[in-house]
Amino acid sequence: MPGIPILYSFRRCPYAMRARMALLVSGTIYAHREVELRDKPAAMLAASPKGTVPVLVLADGAVIDESIDIMHWALSQHDPEDWLPRADAALVAKFDGAFKHHLDRYKYAGRYDVDPLMHRAAGLAMLAELDERLKEQDYLGGATRGFSDMALFPFIRQFAGVDAEWFAAYAPQRVRHWLVIMVTSDLFGQAMIRIAPWAEGQG
Repeated sequence: MPGIPILYSFRRCPYAMRARMALLVSGTIYAHREVELRDKPAAMLAASPKGTVPVLVLADGAVIDESIDIMHWALSQHDPEDWLPRADAALVAKFDGAFKHHLDRYKYAGRYDVDPLMHRAAGLAMLAELDERLKEQDYLGGATRGFSDMALFPFIRQFAGVDAEWFAAYAPQRVRHWLVIMVTSDLFGQAMIRIAPWAEGQG
């Protein structure tokens, strides 16, 4: 579609999830191109040679290929829920860094040749920090959902999914409740609608 941004995305990628949610809540009109990661479109690779999703190609040809930057761009256009003023950049960076490190080694222990339980315990300790924050407020940034909630929860959802029974038994109660609210929201449901993979030559 000419004249509107194009988003290259992959439904199950947590980075792409948070980018899609920011675009949706901002009301941005964009063309969604669902990607097969084993067969990445040449157009996406031309726009962003690093080959990871999400990639947002703006109408003027500018490229944004980091999910947090896509979130900031979308919300700078329109931020109806006031996500940006309540963004906690330090918290997001901590979970993008340390938590993602432990999540990968918990979920893909064989790939890294590590003890998954050690990394599960480290991730759990970080969730306890979120639980403390949720003592005083319903969401990470206050009384309503905001930037930090949307940036973090796709990864915590992934952590919970590695062993759902263990998570239900041992993860902090407030974090579990918060995660249910996030996952069952209409916004997340809209962001997770299945879209057929895009092929070169399509609009």
